[in-house]
Amino acid sequence: MDNIRILTAGDSSILIEFGKEISPEINRKISATVQMMKEQHIEGVVDVIPAFCSLLINYDPRVISYGEISERMQALLKLEIRAGEQKKRIFEIPVCYGGEYGPDIANIAEHAGLSEEEVIKLHSSRDYLIYMLGFLPGFCYLGGLDERLHTPRLANPRIKINAGSVGIGGSQTGIYPLDSPGGWQLMGMTPVKTYDPEREVPILVEAGDYIRFVPIDKETFDDISAKVQNGTYECRIIGGDGE
Repeated sequence: MDNIRILTAGDSSILIEFGKEISPEINRKISATVQMMKEQHIEGVVDVIPAFCSLLINYDPRVISYGEISERMQALLKLEIRAGEQKKRIFEIPVCYGGEYGPDIANIAEHAGLSEEEVIKLHSSRDYLIYMLGFLPGFCYLGGLDERLHTPRLANPRIKINAGSVGIGGSQTGIYPLDSPGGWQLMGMTPVKTYDPEREVPILVEAGDYIRFVPIDKETFDDISAKVQNGTYECRIIGGDGE
């Protein structure tokens, strides 16, 4: 617990700071802490919100006091949390790159000095760690984008970006979970819904999971879209409770 601090954050929240730097190791510690809290079912805890370097815990002071929740967390954090101890889950997200779904892929390629095919290969060749969720329901803040693909946001943001659009904004890549305005450079689209309020678990992934983008063609996109609409499509998950 040398670099971990427990701070008050209002009359019904505490903030646990795990450090000051964004790193996979700190993220794994945060994810492991969230998992242990789920397993312990601490009465009075209302919500647990992970961020890049911290964990916000909202609690009901009528059920558990600040002193009690602080003591519980101190005891929990004294347990040795080994980086990599948590089972790694990789969600394979199919993406149709370019064309009508990726109108800015030529801009990304030109900025990187690469061909569009090279951009697609680079973007889909690694697993992206989900550091946190926010901005929109189901929006993933991903780490690990190849520096060669870092691309400035659009000078004039779009009024509407369709849900499922995959883009790059600066040093980050991500998926728009809902129709929304945005200034990211769009390189493709996934038919998979990362957020669906009608689903039993509305948000597909959790902080600490990984996303792997898998290139698909238009025919496969349409086939998966139909399965998503009728509720028969299941996202492939590698590790954890998946394969």
